[in-house]
Amino acid sequence: MKSFATYKVIKEHEGLTLEEYLKTILQYSGRKIQKLTRQKGIFLNGKKVFLQRKVKSQDVLRILMAQDMTYGVEPEEGSIEILYEDDYMLVVNKPAYQLVHPTGQTTKGTLANYLAYHLQQQGVITTIRPVHRLDRETSGCVIFAKDDRSQFILEQQLKDRTLKRVYWALVKGIVHPPAATIDFPIGFHPTMANRRAVREKGDPAITHYHTLHNFSETSLVELRLDTGRTHQIRVHLAHIGYPLLGDGMYGIRTSWLTRQALHASSVTFNHIKDQHEIIVQAPLPPDLTRAIDFCRSEKNS
Repeated sequence: MKSFATYKVIKEHEGLTLEEYLKTILQYSGRKIQKLTRQKGIFLNGKKVFLQRKVKSQDVLRILMAQDMTYGVEPEEGSIEILYEDDYMLVVNKPAYQLVHPTGQTTKGTLANYLAYHLQQQGVITTIRPVHRLDRETSGCVIFAKDDRSQFILEQQLKDRTLKRVYWALVKGIVHPPAATIDFPIGFHPTMANRRAVREKGDPAITHYHTLHNFSETSLVELRLDTGRTHQIRVHLAHIGYPLLGDGMYGIRTSWLTRQALHASSVTFNHIKDQHEIIVQAPLPPDLTRAIDFCRSEKNS
């Protein structure tokens, strides 16, 4: 059975064409609008309508809702910590060492598999749509959309920087200056295919940081991303001389931390429906709490 979303046009939006209303007010992508047109899935006051028709106050718009048939991954029972959930999206606390989504030879045990099972138990069928990803060893907030329109809106927020991501990292050295912006393009490493590097002709990459604490030979820094290049934080920190502790690829391995000291501590976004700001925080995991305590004890010894 087909289902529809219903919207009533308010006076402030009177005079927009239907296409403008769909794009700017409801934030449907051009591709989605084309698909809805082909499916005859747009009705204005109960009638099919051309996209260039101007809407009036109190007009009632009905839009066909896409029905996902699969999760896109195999549902698998597993532990999952949901930090935030509504009808449109979820924020999940990813533990270190877990992949966000199946890739390569790894098809099970990912956050997406566990999330699919969680939704299956609720009787909800929806494709698992991560809005962004974290490296395997990075812990913290990951956003998932529950439908393609919500995914598009969240990705637009990410592009417009209204969706903000904050990270905590333990690095080698006393960071100077204590706060700055790292603005160096990132591209493929010239000799190692699985790595990235600062490259003159790479993609723009911007990372803002400020120091939270200085210890004897290490620092705890908070970072905010304007862009989301692969390995961006790790590459940028290494490039300015403050490599990530525990990072065997770009940083420094230690005997007291078995993974890279990077945690996605919070995400900030606008609610899909009413646009009010939401901040979701992921608690610092025990291994990074112990690592910070170790650095603090070294300073005090």
